Amino acid sequence: MARYSTLFLALLLASPALYAGFVTHQLDAETALLRLLIAVPVAAIMLGLFRMVTRGYGKKDEPAKHPPPEGTTAAGGGEPLRAEAVAGEPFPQRRTEDSGVAP
Repeated sequence: MARYSTLFLALLLASPALYAGFVTHQLDAETALLRLLIAVPVAAIMLGLFRMVTRGYGKKDEPAKHPPPEGTTAAGGGEPLRAEAVAGEPFPQRRTEDSGVAP
């Protein structure tokens, strides 16, 4: 909770209260410092959630731990993998005569 990023964010969150308390004297100094103390755990929670969301970014994927199915070989092997995807109707072929563009 006492990381520099947490303390900096808490200072940023409480900066209006600190300014009003110590520069313009529109707010009591105790109140300004109390708001800073409240901002520290709030900033820690905010940064903790941010770190939790971004924890997995930038890491490389682990290789597969199970062998490939029979009839195929792993990447870099002798025979390449073959795959076929079929989804609904095939797209109609376009010809250059249909589009009106001269070749």
